[in-house]
Amino acid sequence: MIKVLKGWFHRYFSDPQAVFLAILLISSITILMTMSKMLAPALASIVIAYLLEGVIQNFQRWHIPRSLAVFCVYSTFITLLTFIIIIVLPIVSYQLTQLIQELPSMVAKGHQLLKTLPEKYEIISAIQIEGIIDSIRIRVHQIGQMLLSYSLASITAVITLLVYSILVPLLVFFFLKDKETIIKWLISFLPKEHTVAQKVWVEMDAQMGNYVRGKVYEIFLVGTFSYFPFAYMNLNYASLLAFLVGLSVIIPYVGAVVVTFPVLMVAYFQWGIGSDFFSIIMIYGIIQGLDGNVLVPLLFSEAVNLHPVAIIMAVLVFGGIWGFWGVFFAIPLATLVKALLSSWPRSPMDDLMPQVVISQEKE
Repeated sequence: MIKVLKGWFHRYFSDPQAVFLAILLISSITILMTMSKMLAPALASIVIAYLLEGVIQNFQRWHIPRSLAVFCVYSTFITLLTFIIIIVLPIVSYQLTQLIQELPSMVAKGHQLLKTLPEKYEIISAIQIEGIIDSIRIRVHQIGQMLLSYSLASITAVITLLVYSILVPLLVFFFLKDKETIIKWLISFLPKEHTVAQKVWVEMDAQMGNYVRGKVYEIFLVGTFSYFPFAYMNLNYASLLAFLVGLSVIIPYVGAVVVTFPVLMVAYFQWGIGSDFFSIIMIYGIIQGLDGNVLVPLLFSEAVNLHPVAIIMAVLVFGGIWGFWGVFFAIPLATLVKALLSSWPRSPMDDLMPQVVISQEKE
């Protein structure tokens, strides 16, 4: 057993660069797991800077000085952020409050609908319906308590939002303005021989940048294209539902299924089973179809293909470790794991093993 472990260690950690890469990974994971809440503004700023960096590089390809490109892109970002905070968030918050207030009446209508099921379908008994109604009541009560506790902590949330609204734009500006200086400072702490880490970083830099920009564009486009038909159909809480549909693309596969329920629930309790209800279903289905078959291949054409099982496992694992950011970066983090496994330095003896096996077979 000791010889097996010794051979495994020699195979994967005989190269100094492999040891350095392992130490770097362990240190990064430890810092993120223990200081994620404190570093949340910095993480958010890095994501936003990553998003804006691609636009700045496009300006530089047009022979525009970086300082002027940073000024134009950053000014646009501040304008968009102000629009979201002043206009979009209050509308979404107001509609969410209205939906919460209307939730008890929706539940009451749902109870009445469930009570009529035994008369129409003999498969479901009245006792089963009463059990379903009781479980719904308990769940609604739990949701009410959760929302009440959230409202009691709203002061802390407002303070946090104010702090973020000041720190994040400031950090984004310095990340964009002093990008080269910060990168040179970080590289100064690395050993002279870090070609493997550099190889992994170059690959992941392109992958991560493409993914972050593509995912933000997807959220914006899906949310926008959902809002206009919802508003045209006079669907209640159109802004809130469009906002949820846009955010649903963060979680692959699962997000689209989960957000379908509030869209159908609001449409049903507003119109019942009728032409408007089926029109919303058709519009929502078209949006999801265009997102999955047109928008995703167009935005993520350069992304590494991962099996759906790998994507779902990455969402579960990284989401459980880092919450929202883990879910958001599940696919690039899974790609990072794949890149590390393929680029990890091995003992030179590994290259000779296939030749030794072939020579033994010939003998």
